[in-house]
Amino acid sequence: MNVFLWGVLPYLALASVIGGTIWRYRYDKFGWTTRSSELYESRLLRIGSPLFHYGILAVIAGHAVGLVIPQSWTDAVGITETAYHAVAGIGGLIAAVATVVGVAILIYRRRTVGPVFMATTRNDKLMYAVLVSALLAGTYITVVGMIDPHGEGVNYRETVSPWFRSVFLLNPDVTAMEAAPFRFHLHVVIGMGMFVLVPFTRLVHIFTAPIHYLFRPYIVYRSRDSRTAPGNAPARRGWAPIGVKDKDR
Repeated sequence: MNVFLWGVLPYLALASVIGGTIWRYRYDKFGWTTRSSELYESRLLRIGSPLFHYGILAVIAGHAVGLVIPQSWTDAVGITETAYHAVAGIGGLIAAVATVVGVAILIYRRRTVGPVFMATTRNDKLMYAVLVSALLAGTYITVVGMIDPHGEGVNYRETVSPWFRSVFLLNPDVTAMEAAPFRFHLHVVIGMGMFVLVPFTRLVHIFTAPIHYLFRPYIVYRSRDSRTAPGNAPARRGWAPIGVKDKDR
C-alpha cells in the first residue's frame, strides 16, 4: 500500500493533470472558465473572493518554500529550525484562516443566493468538497505544529519534503513519506485528489491566471489635436449649423 500511495499514485495524479489539461484545452476551450456569477450577486463575492484567492496564493507559496527548499539550505544561511517553524507557523496560520474564511463565504453565497445555487453543478459540489477537505487538513497540521512545535513528526522537512523532491527526480523515497504522521498522509492524498480534479473542474483557470496584467505597460491616451499629431484630420465642431463652411466658423 505504501509503495502504491507514495510511489505510484503521485505519477498517476501527474499524468491526470497533464493529460487532462491537454484534453480540456483541445476539446473544451470555451468551457475553460470559472463561470463567473458576479452578475447574480457581488457583495459577498467582493469579500470572499479576495480572501480566498490571496490566501490560497500565500498557501501555495508556503508549500513551495517548505517542500522545494531543503533544510540544509536554510541551515547554511543561519536560519534555525525554531525560527523557521515559527515564521512558517504564523504565516501559514494567517494564510489558512484567510483561505478558509474566504471559501466559507463563497460556499455560503453559492448556497443562499438562488441564481448562484441554480448554476451550481455536481462537478462544482465535488470540487468544493475536496478543496475544503484539503484546506482543513492543512490547517489542522499547522495548528498542531504551533501547539507542539517539538512534537513527533512536526518537522515535515525530514519526511514529506524529501519524498516530494524525490518524486520529480523519478526516484520516490517511499520510506521517508512512510515515516511521516498520518495527518500528513491524509493531507497529501487529498491534495493529490484535488490536483486530479483540476483539469475537469473550474479550477482549471489556475493555468490561465492573468499574471501578465501585473507587467503590462500603462495605457497612454493621446488627443487627436492636429497641432500635436501631424497627419490627423483637424477637429470639427459637430454642433455647427448645417451649411456653414469651415472657413466661415
